[in-house]
Amino acid sequence: MPVFPLPSAAQLRVALLVPLLGLAGVAQAQRGDTDRTDPLHQDLLGATLAGEFAVQAGRLDEAANWYLDAARQSGGDVGLAERATRIALLAGDDRRSAQALELWRRGAPDSLPMRAAEATLSLRGGRDRAARRQLEALLRSDSPAGWRHAFNVLGGGARDQEQAGRLLGQIVDGGAIPDVLQAWMAFGGLAQRLDRSDLTDRILERIVARFPGEPRVALLRASQLRETGRADEARQALVALGDAALIAPDLRMAIAAEYDALGDLADAERTLAMGPQDGRTYVLRASLLARGENKAALAALYDEVKAVALTPNPAQRLLLGQMAEYLEQYEEALDWYRTVPGGPERAQARLRGARVLHELDRRDEAWARLRELQSDATADEDLRLNAYLLEAELRQQGDDAGELDVYNRGLAARPDDPALLYARALMWERRDDIPRAEADLRRVLVADPENVAALNALGYTLADRTTRYTEALELIDRARVAEPDNAAIIDSYGWVLYRLGRNEEALVELRRAFSMMKDAEVASHIGEVLWALGRRDEARKYFEEARAIDPENRSLLRALEKTGA
Repeated sequence: MPVFPLPSAAQLRVALLVPLLGLAGVAQAQRGDTDRTDPLHQDLLGATLAGEFAVQAGRLDEAANWYLDAARQSGGDVGLAERATRIALLAGDDRRSAQALELWRRGAPDSLPMRAAEATLSLRGGRDRAARRQLEALLRSDSPAGWRHAFNVLGGGARDQEQAGRLLGQIVDGGAIPDVLQAWMAFGGLAQRLDRSDLTDRILERIVARFPGEPRVALLRASQLRETGRADEARQALVALGDAALIAPDLRMAIAAEYDALGDLADAERTLAMGPQDGRTYVLRASLLARGENKAALAALYDEVKAVALTPNPAQRLLLGQMAEYLEQYEEALDWYRTVPGGPERAQARLRGARVLHELDRRDEAWARLRELQSDATADEDLRLNAYLLEAELRQQGDDAGELDVYNRGLAARPDDPALLYARALMWERRDDIPRAEADLRRVLVADPENVAALNALGYTLADRTTRYTEALELIDRARVAEPDNAAIIDSYGWVLYRLGRNEEALVELRRAFSMMKDAEVASHIGEVLWALGRRDEARKYFEEARAIDPENRSLLRALEKTGA
């Protein structure tokens, strides 16, 4: 049986309180009734229980109401006031947000998270002057965490990009950002995310003045040039860095990542080759050369790594197997994988060996290898699980019956395993069997009601493939409570808002998700919403971005077919 996380303190409290409240009180809590004469509203534990029920049902407006009651009855419990504030903000309930925030302020007047929530509420209410004052107070805080809170508020709390960009410009011009390079770099990156090239340039000017000769400034400049389509100038900025990659490993990685973003895989690999080498740089260099289909250079790197693999180092032997696999030297790859001596690398080598057998068309051997792992009682539980998942993945290539059989065997051996149920649900969704996909995701949620991935996947599936939009919103809202800054969940939230006809709100959320995660599905969602709003030239731009990232993305193809773009 799978081992699930222990229940949270709130869940235990709910379980203990059910007998005390009685069925009538619980039913009313689930309905979210707001009759203030009901004693449940004056009972701390009862209101907390009702709030938890509402959160679990995805009804954030009701949850905010109940938690606000609990905070009022608590006599100053800061944790309850904070939870009430955060849930009310997620629900978009400015009135209850302000009431809960006042309780939080009384209990923790100097709390940076409280002051950040205060600034968020000001932004939501369009009180830009107050928001600016509150953000500048965070930036001038003695705590090094102050600027991070201000950054998070501007990055995720504004009503739209225009408001965030306007306030960021005022903060920059007011000199409120502290003389910390990391802070300036973060706000420069935020200006890029907001598509404010003018503001990015102003920030860069100030960074250059404050931190002359700092290579990270040139790196930010290169990134800004690339984002605005000036690829040749971006390359010149990177070339001007010279040997800066030798200064620190993290800088070398960042420069290589920028070359990678430009599509210059050879220059990215060359940058990583500068300075001392270790397992990580070898892996990244091999990956870049493989993606660039530069087999000659990959073969040379293969020989270089073999020359230093004089001892049975597990990581190096695993890497050599992977490189031989990239080079399609499958027999050599099998030999390297067989000689990985132990540790976590050994488990990965056993799995990759099965994949190589599949590539060699020795499929019966591959299936036998994987079934051996699946039934090996001495093997690590994760290895046995991954053997099922890998076999299902390999059978996706034209063996629908075989893929389903793997999941069924896996679930017979590991009943209600959440990873297997989740993967099988995705299989059903690919096959357009939405009822079965929903059934598997609900099985995950029965065992683990707070499984964020399953909540988001089920909510998105209902929003995308059915007309059950209200139910989808409740599921996604439950995921938002757990991970409010998860880009995939923000995308799901934006998408269900669109399906509910709330297009302008949807566009704000989807743009926010895309600024955090450059993903073809998110870009196609933005394009479809813009198309619905009649902004077709802008929509085509996002469809092109999605096509550049992944031309076969299913959401993109559906959006293009639907819009005719």
